[in-house]
Amino acid sequence: MSLTLFTVVALIALAAYFMSRRKAVLIAGGRSGVLHSRPVFHGLYSLLWVALTGIGALVVSSVIGDWLVDRVLLARIAAAQPDMAPLQQQLLLSDAKAIAEGRMSSRSGVLRDQIADAYAWMSALRNWVVIALSIGGAAVAAWITHGRVAPAWWARNRAERILRNILLAMATVAILTTIGIVLSLIFETVRFFGMIDWRIDKFILGTTWSPLSGVFEGQMDADTVGAVPLFAGTLLITAIAMLVAVPVGLFSAIYLSDFASSRVRATVKPLLEILAGVPTVVYGFFAAITLAPALRDFGELIGVRIASESALAAGLTMGIMIIPFISSLSDDVINAVPQSLRDGSLAVGATEAETMRIVILPAALPGIVSAVILGVSRAIGETMIVVMAAGQGANLTANPLEAVTTVTVQIVALITGDTEASTAAGPAFTLGFTLFVMTLVMNILAQRLVRRFREAYD
Repeated sequence: MSLTLFTVVALIALAAYFMSRRKAVLIAGGRSGVLHSRPVFHGLYSLLWVALTGIGALVVSSVIGDWLVDRVLLARIAAAQPDMAPLQQQLLLSDAKAIAEGRMSSRSGVLRDQIADAYAWMSALRNWVVIALSIGGAAVAAWITHGRVAPAWWARNRAERILRNILLAMATVAILTTIGIVLSLIFETVRFFGMIDWRIDKFILGTTWSPLSGVFEGQMDADTVGAVPLFAGTLLITAIAMLVAVPVGLFSAIYLSDFASSRVRATVKPLLEILAGVPTVVYGFFAAITLAPALRDFGELIGVRIASESALAAGLTMGIMIIPFISSLSDDVINAVPQSLRDGSLAVGATEAETMRIVILPAALPGIVSAVILGVSRAIGETMIVVMAAGQGANLTANPLEAVTTVTVQIVALITGDTEASTAAGPAFTLGFTLFVMTLVMNILAQRLVRRFREAYD
């Protein structure tokens, strides 16, 4: 329905544009100097106001409507079952929504069916309200802006002011998005720790990860939310990936920037960058179908047991995926070092290898560190390769030949499982917040390292 309403509002905005523009043309009558602004700006002013009013009404009424429906139904559930835990109330509401939308057959339970019926008619009422406000708001805006078309109307100034405000709003989206993400992580993390009686030590130091084991009974056991296996698996796979990506990527960048001929560079660099465009699911298939069986067979030859799904297979594949990122960025940074530094080093008798080691690499170190940090972030956030090559079991081990899982894989498993997303949001967002803090600390330490060496080589 939202897409249909958006299309209707867009059509009303286009109609308002042509109507206001035509009215301005008729007022001008082909004479110059009659209108303060050209007819196209009168049409643009109407289009902007109609679009902003209609889409704004659509978004605001949809969000508020969904919030009100959930609040009313949860209050009705609480009134009918005052002893029901909040987690069970969320599950009951989720089932009622699924029944009303036809995604689930009706179960035995009078209250669930009553809530499903209430949700059906309240959702229909909410839809009609959204339609009325969106289309009505757009029509009223079209009528008002059409009536303002006049010779002395400063349509161009007002249209440009609206456009400037839109651009300013777009510029602040990144900041607001970041703030929203951080706040949502914090709020859901606080809610999750409240559900386990603030046993933060169990989450940080626990070794058993099964957060939804008791969720259908309306409770969450603090002894089953130990995240150590997840972070251990994440760090293990990331370490293997970086052991592959950093040397290969950095050395290839050094070779291509200062030692390779122009013909070799023109051939090899595009081939390396092609790897960056390969979808991660393709890397996952490569790891699961080709690399993992090859590693297992090799292990059988030398008498070492290597699991079919292992951290080694996932880490090696992830390292191959990250090579082009580190190589390309490091190559650009090395090439950005002023040629005068190279010439000065060669002039005093240093070889090309000594120049690279003593002069160029220290000068390019901040950019190289940034490339490595980007590679680490990519490795930590990767999901598809781990799912297909390393498994999903929360296994606490430092053996790269065993199956492990990562934080991002468990977040996906929690949100996309059979449990209602709002129920699984607590442990999922808590994992995300912990990962966010870890990467933030890592970036701060990297920036301090970069600042230290940058001061030494200015």
